[in-house]
Amino acid sequence: MTTPLDILQRVFGYDTFHSQQEQVITHILSGKDALVLMPTGGGKSICFQVPALCLDGLTLVVSPLVSLQRDQVEALKANGVAAAVLNSTQSADEAATVLQDIANGTVKLLYVSPEKLFSPQVIGRLRDWNISLVAVDEAHCISFWGHDFRPEYTRLGELRTLLPGVPLVALTATADPAIRRDILTQLAIDEDSVFLSSFDRPNLHLAVLPGQKRFERLREFLSRHDNEAGIVYCLSRAGTEALAEKLVRLGYKAEAYHAGMSAEARHRIQDAFLRDETTIMCATVAFGMGIDKSNVRWVVHWNLPKNLEGFYQEIGRAGRDGLPADTLLFYSYADVAQQLKFLEDANPDRRELLAAKLDRMKQYAESLQCRRRVLLAYFGESLPEPCGHCDMCENPPETFDGTIVAQKILS
Repeated sequence: MTTPLDILQRVFGYDTFHSQQEQVITHILSGKDALVLMPTGGGKSICFQVPALCLDGLTLVVSPLVSLQRDQVEALKANGVAAAVLNSTQSADEAATVLQDIANGTVKLLYVSPEKLFSPQVIGRLRDWNISLVAVDEAHCISFWGHDFRPEYTRLGELRTLLPGVPLVALTATADPAIRRDILTQLAIDEDSVFLSSFDRPNLHLAVLPGQKRFERLREFLSRHDNEAGIVYCLSRAGTEALAEKLVRLGYKAEAYHAGMSAEARHRIQDAFLRDETTIMCATVAFGMGIDKSNVRWVVHWNLPKNLEGFYQEIGRAGRDGLPADTLLFYSYADVAQQLKFLEDANPDRRELLAAKLDRMKQYAESLQCRRRVLLAYFGESLPEPCGHCDMCENPPETFDGTIVAQKILS
């Protein structure tokens, strides 16, 4: 019988499992559900892709983004795995071919968005397909309290009735304790089926700099990362283009990337980055989900992100090979004001929640203590000692006891 380790080595080219992958896979193959929380770059996909190849039948993978589906399916096909995707970008003929392949039993993993999953074209056929596993990727999207809530995800609980007895694995890199409870409730997963890895990425150096003179500070930062691949996250599409243009004029191999570009342009730019033809990606948050590039050596946030979940996910794209990587956040109150302005257009039911998340992001940026402690505490994890690998640990602010001075002023 083929073992999970055989598949890991033969199909994916890894020698051994790491973190909790093997435990999760054994648990799923025994027919149980699971909630898997692993940091960005922690190898979540292996947790359902290996069982999919051990089990007879089809594994249904619910994934929120078309670009993420495309990248994962192409990577699986390159490894000789029969994977397919159903999404809104396909022609009727393309979708019909995929549906026929599923009916013929020649597809092992099917990636689908929740909208497509609940379309009449797909939902009516689920019972006819030999589905052996359901994987819900980016499972935090199911929670109203999550940073990336998607209402269509809340219907996924219906799969428990539609596919009774089929194990379901939910996976996320960003879920605080409240969101975890919400995922378990909505998907009817038992508390004892949670696999929680540490959110700490000790190889990432964390730093914050004032937002004044950003470009000069960025150039100084880049001088320490000559020809190393990295990402600069900007708030606006225009911002990505202006920054990339400035960097190109100075001789850097930089490109802009945002959702306003054609799919063809985005694929071309993304592939150039993966092949190291472009070293600097100036991007909005549209870039990076599911990008399997292990040698990103740095991530810069040109503007303040709107929450710590997004920030954590984005810095997590650096140092996936386990080697040292740098992260830098530029911070000014103008960024906070801009984010508060965006909140005026937010769903009124979520406005208070989003404001609280922005406030926690602000606390991280303004922290005078170990930044890693602040970041991990947000995800319900404590660090016994300061990390020694952030700007606050390396250059702690000088303090003095002002009691006597204050008494003199007040007397």
